[in-house]
Amino acid sequence: MEKRGKVWLAVSGLVKSADGKWLVVKKRYGGLKGQWSLPAGFVEMGETVDEAVIREVKEETGIKCVVKGLIGLRTGVIKEEISDNLILFLLEPKEIGPLKHQETELFEAKFMAPFELLREKEASILLQYLLNQNEVSLKPGMDDLNPGNQFGYTAYKVFF
Repeated sequence: MEKRGKVWLAVSGLVKSADGKWLVVKKRYGGLKGQWSLPAGFVEMGETVDEAVIREVKEETGIKCVVKGLIGLRTGVIKEEISDNLILFLLEPKEIGPLKHQETELFEAKFMAPFELLREKEASILLQYLLNQNEVSLKPGMDDLNPGNQFGYTAYKVFF
């Protein structure tokens, strides 16, 4: 907790293959230990949230992706103290090669059909929620806006 402070900003990516399967990972640690969930991780200093999700998916699974848009936000407070925020993106794989899961963090990574995931007892609550949505509202990203040079942004993106 010391490294992150009391405000956490994380990202997660829903990667869908051309045949509609979802990329899921089984965590080795934390509150999701032993559960299927989407690849996720913390935003690092000097990167935008969309850069972070691309990095995290590649680190955890070896899959290179492009961001299609923003799906949503999960936010909560842990033990009345830690602000825990997760931004969820829809991603498309650039190419699907062999999965190489990050062995220190994950038991496994694989593509699964949504109907298989719905029957999976070890699917995370957030994954179950997403699977039960009929339609996902997608907010595409734009990076051609300039808020003004006075701010000194080296990267500036909006998702509306």
